Amino acid sequence: MLLSVSCQSDNFLSSSLLQSSNPSFISLKRTKKSFRNIYNKPQSLSLSISCSSLKIVRSPSLDKHVVKQNKIRFVQKLKTLLLSKPKHFLPIHILSKCRAYLCIHKPRSILSMIYRYPTIFELFTIPMPPTPFNATKSGYQLCVRLTPAAKSLAMQELNLKSAISGFLANKLQKLLMLSSHRRLLLSKIVHLGPHLGLSPNFRSRLCNDHPDKFKIVGTSYGMALELVHWDPELAVPLKSPPVNRGLIVDRPLKFKQLNLRKGLNLKRRHRDFLMKFNELPDICPYITSLDDFPKSSLEAEKRACGVVREVLGMMVEKRTLIDHLTHFRKEFGLPNKLRAMIVRHPELFYVSLKGMRDSVFLVEGFDDKGVLLEKDESLVIRDQLMALVAEGKRIRREKRKARINGTILDDCDNNDNVEVEDGDYDDGDYDDGFENLFDSEDSDLEYDFHDDDNESSMLYANGGNAVFWTGDDNGDSEPW
Repeated sequence: MLLSVSCQSDNFLSSSLLQSSNPSFISLKRTKKSFRNIYNKPQSLSLSISCSSLKIVRSPSLDKHVVKQNKIRFVQKLKTLLLSKPKHFLPIHILSKCRAYLCIHKPRSILSMIYRYPTIFELFTIPMPPTPFNATKSGYQLCVRLTPAAKSLAMQELNLKSAISGFLANKLQKLLMLSSHRRLLLSKIVHLGPHLGLSPNFRSRLCNDHPDKFKIVGTSYGMALELVHWDPELAVPLKSPPVNRGLIVDRPLKFKQLNLRKGLNLKRRHRDFLMKFNELPDICPYITSLDDFPKSSLEAEKRACGVVREVLGMMVEKRTLIDHLTHFRKEFGLPNKLRAMIVRHPELFYVSLKGMRDSVFLVEGFDDKGVLLEKDESLVIRDQLMALVAEGKRIRREKRKARINGTILDDCDNNDNVEVEDGDYDDGDYDDGFENLFDSEDSDLEYDFHDDDNESSMLYANGGNAVFWTGDDNGDSEPW
């Protein structure tokens, strides 16, 4: 599949998708007519770029962000499950039903994963609940909960998201303003929720706390969030980042240059295509739609790149999964071959192949060393969580060395391979409240912003079943 671009003088006039028997073919040619009338007519340049021949040049400085998040993926998911319960703990035999969500496949043990993070989770026992199936039995069941340090971080994160609820509402409002019908399904927004920095119960809290911005409506496809007020101050696209070329004398460049990340070298024909693409006038994605341009025109691609750039600019880490963006192709007017378009523009985006699913980064949001230029406050709490995880690894390492030297015998390390199977407990029709965790769209969460030492105080919930994300997980969604 080739993207053929024709231009006269310095402006693109048309573009079309052409079939070719050789997908890796790249051609740059001048028509005979332009040479015959070189002094009478403008020259015509035909440029063909093959999407399939473009290779992704890896950036270790950006890939490390995906690797870092994957290291605490299990911690984030289990923390979400625990905080969704009224008393913030779960029996192990109930937790064993969540192997797919936690990405733990047999024969790996759930207990062995919990023992890896002694500073985040702790185990304890409670009496067996009296049910008709175990009325004659007496015993205890093993449960897991957050440590006081991890619970304190969860409280800080809760207070932060409550304090910036207006800022988070503006993000949702901008997403609705980007959509063609000013309406988005809540089941689709859920996929972007963690990356936007939304709290897990944003559907029942944030969406209802700002009726002047949006409202929840029912559609034939499910519940959706609809725009109520168009804010012209928010309908402003991101400004182009300043380019510092390190010139001694500030004067116009003699030759056109692309602002590419360090270590990225493109073929000449691809570079020429991007230079011509950047010469197109900027298109505001808020006030234009896909119907304003021909489907395969460069203007349509310019607008699609602007939409992806705006969405990534709203993310906490200036990145998300490409699969998450594909959920909004129809609403945002994005092309069917969205990944190919993103790969075609390395000056704007970077595609990381780390993990089971590809991630897309907004290049202008990072410096040459891969450090975020604008660090969100929630990332500070995440760094503190990772520091707790690192402390737990250090503790386990010291205990392992001491056990090898014969100094101590750690019970946790001896039980690393212990697994509580589903069949160990015959709970029958015992309602653990977990089956509805991902089904309902209502929530009865009551926040408690007062930090006290009362064991019965609720951190996130003070009621029955708490409702959180409903997005389906495919092994690499982070962190929910």
